[in-house]
Amino acid sequence: MKKAGILNRHLAGALAELGHGHEVLVCDAGMPIPAGPRVVDLAFRAGVPSFAEVLDGLLDELVVEGATAATEVREANPRATALLEGHFPALELVPHERLKTLSANARLIVRTGEARPYANVLLRCGVFF
Repeated sequence: MKKAGILNRHLAGALAELGHGHEVLVCDAGMPIPAGPRVVDLAFRAGVPSFAEVLDGLLDELVVEGATAATEVREANPRATALLEGHFPALELVPHERLKTLSANARLIVRTGEARPYANVLLRCGVFF
């Protein structure tokens, strides 16, 4: 059994399949899930696991060259705003409806148990070399 890193076998496998330019949507429990992308649903109960915990864990495993979030996060969720801007100084903001449209092109969707609004981010994978 793996003793460190991401233990969820579905998530670990999905991350291993990602390549440069692929997108990963990390989303709260309320984000509509489009048909098509692979989904790893980690939500256990409201708030568990949190958006911050999942994002931090993913960032330990991925190289990210860009991130996009909803403009509405700034007003509706200061905690998520601080987290996202701390990780991604060049964070791109788009209207929430646009983020939902963009998420249909994601290679992977990771659903958290987060119950605060607009705790969603679309990550664009980079390369480690």
